Amino acid sequence: MVPAEYQQAKIDFYNFLTDARDQALFQDTQPMYTMAQGVLQAFRRRLEVKDAIRFANVLPVGLRALIVADWDPDEPRRPFEDRETMTREVQNLRPLHNYAPDDSIEIVARALRRNVDQEAFDRVLATLPQGAVEFWKV
Repeated sequence: MVPAEYQQAKIDFYNFLTDARDQALFQDTQPMYTMAQGVLQAFRRRLEVKDAIRFANVLPVGLRALIVADWDPDEPRRPFEDRETMTREVQNLRPLHNYAPDDSIEIVARALRRNVDQEAFDRVLATLPQGAVEFWKV
């Protein structure tokens, strides 16, 4: 039997995208995909592989896939920085097609928190390097 989370993956992913889209005041979900990918990649760059895997395991299937897509495991790990610096990093993903606003990390964090098991999410965040909790603060 296929687990429900895999049967429901498309719906859950679209629910996240529409939730975030509405908060970002976008007209459709296409720019939201790039913004979410940028936020997840910015976060991932600040984690060791083992921590990123533990974090991904508390995400819905679609977001779990998005956080590991196009990952270069040899990319140097970055430190958690101020929100403005990390937001610029988000905005640099496909810059000609990226409409991420200055509050993009907070928008994605808010939508993510509404679409995950918050207790499991916070439990994993507490085990990650300093700055992880602050990154996902809304």
